[in-house]
Amino acid sequence: MKNILENFMLREQKLKKENSKPFVIAEIGVNHEGSIEKALELIELAAYAGADAAKFQTYKAEKLAATDSPSYWDLEKEPIKSQRELFKKYDNFGAKEYQLLEKHCRLHNIEFCSTPFDEEAIDFLDPLMKFYKVASADITNVPLLIKIASKRKPVLLSTGASAVWEIANAVSLLEQNGVEQIVLLHCVLNYPTRNTDANLGMINHLKTIFPNTTIGYSDHTIPDQSMTTLSTAFALGAVVLEKHFTDDKKKLGNDHYHAMDANDLKKLIGNIELIVDLIGESGLKAPIPSEQIARKNARRSIVTKRALLAGETITADVLTYKRPATGISTLHWFDIIGKKVRRNLPEDSILQWSDIL
Repeated sequence: MKNILENFMLREQKLKKENSKPFVIAEIGVNHEGSIEKALELIELAAYAGADAAKFQTYKAEKLAATDSPSYWDLEKEPIKSQRELFKKYDNFGAKEYQLLEKHCRLHNIEFCSTPFDEEAIDFLDPLMKFYKVASADITNVPLLIKIASKRKPVLLSTGASAVWEIANAVSLLEQNGVEQIVLLHCVLNYPTRNTDANLGMINHLKTIFPNTTIGYSDHTIPDQSMTTLSTAFALGAVVLEKHFTDDKKKLGNDHYHAMDANDLKKLIGNIELIVDLIGESGLKAPIPSEQIARKNARRSIVTKRALLAGETITADVLTYKRPATGISTLHWFDIIGKKVRRNLPEDSILQWSDIL
C-alpha cells in the first residue's frame, strides 16, 4: 500500500481534478472492550466492509484523566460519570497487543493507526504507524503536539469544540516542528452528535480558511440506514472520513451507540461510489461523449417553410427551425437572411451551406 502521505496528497489532487474516493477510517477505538480477540475480529470486519484504515485509541486512564474528571457524554447512553473510571475499563492493551493488531491489519491489507494520548504511547506506536491521529481534546495540548511532530509523519487533527485560532495555532505548531502534511477533520465533540449539531457546512469554512490543507470529517452522529451524514460530508469535499466502528450497535455504553457496523460501512462505500459517478471526473462544463448524438439530433437546423427557387432572396418569413441539427445551425439565422439560394429547394428542406450563394 502506498505511503499514507502520498495517499492523502494524491487523493486531494484527484478530488480537485476528478473526484476520487476518500480515505475511510473505521475507528474501532476501544470498542473491543479489552478483548484482543474482539479487536482482531473488528479489524477483519472493517477490512471486509471496505475501510482503508482501522484505528484504535492508546491510553492509560491514570495518565489521561485526574481522579476528579467528570463526564462529557450522554449519561443515558453511558452512565459512568467519571472519565477515569470509564477509561480504566478499556486500557489494558500495551505495546505487544498493538504490535499484534498492526500485524493483523497488514495481513488484511488495511492501514493500522491508534490515537496516542501520552508520550510513551507515541514512542511505542511510532514504528507501527504511517500517520498520527490527534483527538479533538488535544488540539491545545502543546507538549503532546510537539512530541508527535517530532516523528515527522502526516497528522490527522480533529477540530471538535475548537475555535479557528486554536486550529491555526495547532497547525502552525505542527508545521514548525517538522510536520509537512496535515489533515484537518471537522468534528463535533458531542457523544452522540445530534443531526442539527453536525454543522457539515463547517467543512467548507475549513476549506476556505485553510486552502492548502486537506480537509476531512470525523463523525459522531447516530448512523441512519442510508449513511447520509458521511455521504454528505464527502459530497461537500471531505477527503478523509472517520467514524466509530462496532460489531453490534445495540451494545450498551462506550462508543457502540453512535458507531457504524459493517453493513453501514458497506452502504457508505456504495454511496461514495455513486457520488463519484454522479459528480464526474473533470468538473469542467463541456459536452460529454454520450451527449454527441443529442447535440446532433435534438438541436435545430434552419429549414424552409415553403419551396424556394434558385436565386431567390432568403427572408425570415420563408424560414423556420426544426430538428435534427444536420444542416445550418440556428446560430447562423441572421447570417443567411438576405442571401440567395443556389438551387431550387422543396418545402421542409434542411438548409446546407452548399445551398447558399
